[in-house]
Amino acid sequence: MQIKHYFLMLCVLTPTLLLADEAEQPVEKDWKWSGIVGLNANATGMVNWAAGGKNNITGVAFGKVRCLYDKNDFSWDTDLDVEYGLSYVDQTYDKLQKSSDHLKFNSKFGWAFQKQWYLTVQAGFQTQFDLGRTYLGTGAPNPVISNILAPSYTDISVGIDWKPNSIFSVYLSPVAGRVTTAYVSDRVNQQFLSYNRDVENFANGNTNSTAADYNLREALQEKYGVWSYTDNGDNVYAKRYQDVKAELGLTLKGAINYTYKDLKIMTGLTLYTPYAWDKTKLYDISFTNPAAETGTGIYSDPQMAKMMANGYTINSQNYLGYRDNNRRFGNFDVDWTTTISYQLLKCLNVTLSTNLKYVNGLMIADANRVKAERVQFLANLGLGVSYAF
Repeated sequence: MQIKHYFLMLCVLTPTLLLADEAEQPVEKDWKWSGIVGLNANATGMVNWAAGGKNNITGVAFGKVRCLYDKNDFSWDTDLDVEYGLSYVDQTYDKLQKSSDHLKFNSKFGWAFQKQWYLTVQAGFQTQFDLGRTYLGTGAPNPVISNILAPSYTDISVGIDWKPNSIFSVYLSPVAGRVTTAYVSDRVNQQFLSYNRDVENFANGNTNSTAADYNLREALQEKYGVWSYTDNGDNVYAKRYQDVKAELGLTLKGAINYTYKDLKIMTGLTLYTPYAWDKTKLYDISFTNPAAETGTGIYSDPQMAKMMANGYTINSQNYLGYRDNNRRFGNFDVDWTTTISYQLLKCLNVTLSTNLKYVNGLMIADANRVKAERVQFLANLGLGVSYAF
């Protein structure tokens, strides 16, 4: 074969080889899906165990999915996080108990006005699937402490999103609306009115209570701070319960979604503070008027001063706090979730999930029945079957 033939073959094959090599290179996809779905379980068995405890089996179904679209100057990032767990405890009462329950959805759409910087609109929603209870284990009615939409949090905001890569992002919004609900349907509320007893007294061990009907709707609205003090005139206040509370504030969010071989880490932190600042202090007082008649009510400092100037005697006063129920600018609600998953075999994995929360105005009772704002923390460690992608 002559040299010119070699040269001709080289001219023909070179573009073909280059195109083939280019086809073998990974093509950057516009849509990227990642996540993990699975079922974890653990069991504890004891025989004559001196330290005590109960046999139990716990199962947790979970799913965390992320969809990322990134093309040209537009980005759309959506996350879904669901979890539901049940425990079987070997005891006389309350054998089946809920161990975990949440539903979280978040989606944000952004336009890149600079490299890695996006003008973003974001929406999020979180609640749970089922009733939550305090399990007393005594046969007495178990107080209901949460339900679907009680509480729920819906966030809509506009801000700036910094995304240096597909793993990490930080979002800041000075225009963030939050709607909090503590909604209980009439049917469910009527169902718990039939208790015809004081659930709180049962929780305190007073099983002989014959108190009035238990209003679940008001109990949950009280717990989750979905109420407000209303001025009835002349700085005399009353508590008004409501199904929905809307606020405008500032939010800051950070997220990491990282995968290395068989290890997957997903974590997200959300901070929110409302634009509110009401320094009106309120007191629950008892008083005696100039006609020697007694009364009670919720009054502010100015009204109490006016009452005493008019000859009233303040017999007792209990400080209730600020009128805004501690919902003020600079007091941040915190929600931090983390999931770490390691794939042992093709479908067997170890998963650790945690959730830390702090909500201003949400009152939680301790073992001594003292209610206060407290840090909440939940952790689940399990071995189970799952599918990661």
